[in-house]
Amino acid sequence: MHSRAIIRERGNTMKQHRLHPAQVVVSGFALTILVGTALLMLPNARVGPGGASFLEALFTATSAVCVTGLTVVDTAVYWTPFGQVVILLLIQIGGFGIMSFASVVGLAIARKLSLRSRITAATETKSVGLADVKGLVLGVVRISLAIEASVALLLALRFMLGYGEPVGRAVWLGVFHSVSSFNNAGFALFSDNLMGYATDAWICLPIAAAVILGGLGFPVIVQLRRQLRPQGRYPRHWLKRAWSIRTWTMNTRIVVAGTLVLLVLGTVYITAVEWSNPKTLGPLDWPGKLLAGFFQSVQTRTAGFNSVDIGQLDSATLLGMDVLMLIGGGPAGTAGGIKITTFAVLFFIIWTEVRGQVAVNVFGKRLSRAVHREAITIALLAVGVIIAATTALMLMTDISLDALLFETISAFATVGLSTGITAGLPWGGQVILILLMFIGRLGPITFASAIALRERHTTYELPKERPIIG
Repeated sequence: MHSRAIIRERGNTMKQHRLHPAQVVVSGFALTILVGTALLMLPNARVGPGGASFLEALFTATSAVCVTGLTVVDTAVYWTPFGQVVILLLIQIGGFGIMSFASVVGLAIARKLSLRSRITAATETKSVGLADVKGLVLGVVRISLAIEASVALLLALRFMLGYGEPVGRAVWLGVFHSVSSFNNAGFALFSDNLMGYATDAWICLPIAAAVILGGLGFPVIVQLRRQLRPQGRYPRHWLKRAWSIRTWTMNTRIVVAGTLVLLVLGTVYITAVEWSNPKTLGPLDWPGKLLAGFFQSVQTRTAGFNSVDIGQLDSATLLGMDVLMLIGGGPAGTAGGIKITTFAVLFFIIWTEVRGQVAVNVFGKRLSRAVHREAITIALLAVGVIIAATTALMLMTDISLDALLFETISAFATVGLSTGITAGLPWGGQVILILLMFIGRLGPITFASAIALRERHTTYELPKERPIIG
């Protein structure tokens, strides 16, 4: 009996010290950022004598791992090819997910996943069922590499044939911008980002397509891939099945519909407001204006590329882009923001209240109240963090509110678009942006659950009482 008690006590102690999967995810991201910081501080990572400062390396590593794209130095001229390769690897690891990456390595070695590894991978990929994590992670690898390779090929050919770049340089430009775009990072190897290619559809459209696909989220991509896979002997049967929206999950319907609506609205709004702005779309012909307007609308899906000078945009355009950046892309993908699904749930909650209904119904299905609470919590936490960070930056600098708000939302939503004030912020302001990128990439709820010691469940409910609202 005494030995059993000792074993039971040791088991309880190990259970208490076992990390929550969310804590493992946070630790994995933090460790990767620190390793990336150390690599970027090496003398051979920076052009010129000496290595990068700790803050420069930390900011760049955080921005890369959190697939944001904000920078305090010029990526094209500050970092050596070695430094750029480090940034590329950090982007790939960060976009794919630290825990998903670790799961793939474990699969390659052990050919199987433990239950705890599946739970951890499910936390990172937002997977619902544990049995599908192994297939999902491997599917993520295949889909990511296939999309990145396709876009890299198109870009390399354009750089080589259209701009006379040497083969090696063209391939490197294609690979770097392909990985950066699919992972919604926004890092570019040109000092003006992509402003020199604002009217080049062969550059902008492949990058935009990669950003959109990465922003849809892996569960959506996987389902669409299965739907579009040929089935049956007759083409009409396959097409009927492929485009049968009724077979899509609620998540896929919301993400696809929301993405299309926001892309159209963003394109129309940005193009209309900036149409006559002599510092942005004004000098372009109308096809160039449409392309640039569409491209910038796509980038608000949380990718940080820009084909026009963001610092010269109208204040109304910046405010509209603030909203689009905060919404972000689909869940379980490379995009940031509060996610389209969260925004859609909030919209349907309001719509239900306005119509005087009780249950929130979406596409013929009823949403559980747990989903209501999650959406409201994520939205309020995001707004609270952004307001607090913006206020802190206002106290540190004399920069205008619209520029600071744009920068904080861009950091929290892991977008990477900037009005050009990032490098000029004091060290305290840059640290605030680092924290915003880290929190924004992991998600408010994941971050909160990671620092919680344990979950508390109550076995009782208190009496109901309703306060006056409004």
